Amino acid sequence: MIRITKNWSTLLKNEFEKPYFKQLQAFLEDEYANFDIYPEMNNIFNALNTVKYEDVKVVIIGQDPYHEPNQAHGLAFSVQDGITVPPSLVNIYKEIESDLGIKCHTETGNLLRWAKQGVLLLNTSLTVRRAQANSHRGKGWETFTNEVIKLLSQREDPMVFILWGSNAQSFAPQIAKQHLVLKAPHPSPLSSYRGFFGCKHFSKTNDFLANHNKTPIDWQ
Repeated sequence: MIRITKNWSTLLKNEFEKPYFKQLQAFLEDEYANFDIYPEMNNIFNALNTVKYEDVKVVIIGQDPYHEPNQAHGLAFSVQDGITVPPSLVNIYKEIESDLGIKCHTETGNLLRWAKQGVLLLNTSLTVRRAQANSHRGKGWETFTNEVIKLLSQREDPMVFILWGSNAQSFAPQIAKQHLVLKAPHPSPLSSYRGFFGCKHFSKTNDFLANHNKTPIDWQ
């Protein structure tokens, strides 16, 4: 039902056989058959399909996909080309410009260019019903996402985990000490002025990568 690359499917093979995931799969089959669900089914694992396990340099954890038509395409905080940039991403761009002193390509909200550099844009829940935020919360995705984070944390090769908001920060306790964990309030307009602006996560990420002989991310 769901397309995923061999790189990740091998790592997650046992997870797909567990009862919770089989229940999740049955739930999704019913949801896609009867409701408008985002993203499209073949884009559910877009984040994993774009970045191989061994190529992940940065992990940014979102909550769930955008829930209006033509927005979500399987990458957290990202929207498809031609779609108005959502408020949270507008604030992310503002922080990048302030932090790094660069001008972002704000005409698009498609973050595929980040993913192709090794940024895993992973939502906690990978699907959502149209116009109903958090509608697939508690259906099993959180268990799956937790396993992905656990697998990444077990990697000895250091990476950066960017955790914005309490939902993402709940994963922090299981992240091993060789990795850099950056925490801040969510970039939503409701919380961005509580410490997201000025967090300098993008320069801190690139400094960490450079110090570990990795190519920094071009956030522009």
